[in-house]
Amino acid sequence: MPKGQPTVVPDDGLTTRQRRNRPLVFVHTGTGKGKSTAAFGLALRAWNQGWPIGVFQFVKSAKWRVGEERALKVLGDSGEGGRVDWHKMGEGWSWIQRDADVSNEEKAREGWEQVKRDLAAETYRLYVLDEFAYPLHWGWIDTDEVISVLRERPGTQHVVITGRNAPEMLVEFADLVTDMAKVKHPMDAGQKGQRGIEW
Repeated sequence: MPKGQPTVVPDDGLTTRQRRNRPLVFVHTGTGKGKSTAAFGLALRAWNQGWPIGVFQFVKSAKWRVGEERALKVLGDSGEGGRVDWHKMGEGWSWIQRDADVSNEEKAREGWEQVKRDLAAETYRLYVLDEFAYPLHWGWIDTDEVISVLRERPGTQHVVITGRNAPEMLVEFADLVTDMAKVKHPMDAGQKGQRGIEW
């Protein structure tokens, strides 16, 4: 097992083991493709460790059948790794905001309330808050509140948040931030998304 050496060892009173096992907040943001895909890759690692996983999709349609959902549900039901629960909040929102629809805002808030309940109960070891950066960016959910809840969460619960335009406060708070920048994309040449690549 590879073991990286940190460049800085803070004077925080923690042992190496305590520091290594500290729960993390990840943010995958930026204009490039792969933010959710990277989060689901992390979920695969968590499943392999036997961790219970909660996936909360905030803006993707409940009708969409993404490949990661089926794969993780099959793995979760296999009796081998961790349990996987999948929750869908949105009704077809994407990174392009359409006319404001109060029901979508309410669903996002209801989704956040469920995440808060699960964090308080320590329901999962890994939370994938897919496309959660959008309701924060649009002001539907208060970023200050999210940071406060995440800062005070009990136990060793890891949280990964995906989506474009992650608020700067969240970026500053997170332990690991990846800004995925688009260099080139098939859509630039007029090619639509395809089965097995986008879903």
